[in-house]
Amino acid sequence: MSDLDSKVFVVDDDASFSRSIARWLRGHGYAVECYSSAEDFLTRRPSHAQACVVADLDMPGMDGISMQEALKRSSDPLPVVFLTGQGDIRASVRAMRNGAEDFLEKTMGTDNLLAAIKRALARDAKERADSLRQRELFARFAKLTSREKEVLAYMLCGLLNKQIGAHLDISERTVKRYRASLMPKLEVKSVVELAQITTKAGVDFEARTPGDILAQLEACS
Repeated sequence: MSDLDSKVFVVDDDASFSRSIARWLRGHGYAVECYSSAEDFLTRRPSHAQACVVADLDMPGMDGISMQEALKRSSDPLPVVFLTGQGDIRASVRAMRNGAEDFLEKTMGTDNLLAAIKRALARDAKERADSLRQRELFARFAKLTSREKEVLAYMLCGLLNKQIGAHLDISERTVKRYRASLMPKLEVKSVVELAQITTKAGVDFEARTPGDILAQLEACS
């Protein structure tokens, strides 16, 4: 999906400004939706759309920073580009610490805003792709049985089949059977690939006990 397939949500209580910025953005090929307040946007916005937000900082009711924080806590956060009628260093620092893409004065040139929107949409696309990959990885780990996860935890600690069997009170042959069943479920063909996919799933198996690793594997699924 390209930037021009994405949406730009404009949130501003100044209807005249919203219409102007929306017309300008549509002229650059963007799909635009306007909202007159932060509360209205948070209530009615489409979920899980690749998008970014262009928001006024100072609005009646919920201000832009509070809206950004609510977005950040949601299941579908979006990058925010803030616009303000006058510079506010304290607010800009807070916004940037919260992950705002940019903080611009309304009097600044449109080139700066267009560049910020492009960055915000690229960031949203990357974060959505990363999230999708993570969910796909977790789905693989969810296929493992409890015993397969236990065997995997000992494997990641570098133990041999015989040692794993001794710890779990099962035969070496049984350990081999579990190893043979968990590998295709995780869609890997080697121990190296196994370590790589486990790391990508967020499991830290460096200097960890099998119990620590098992807890992380359970969290993945």
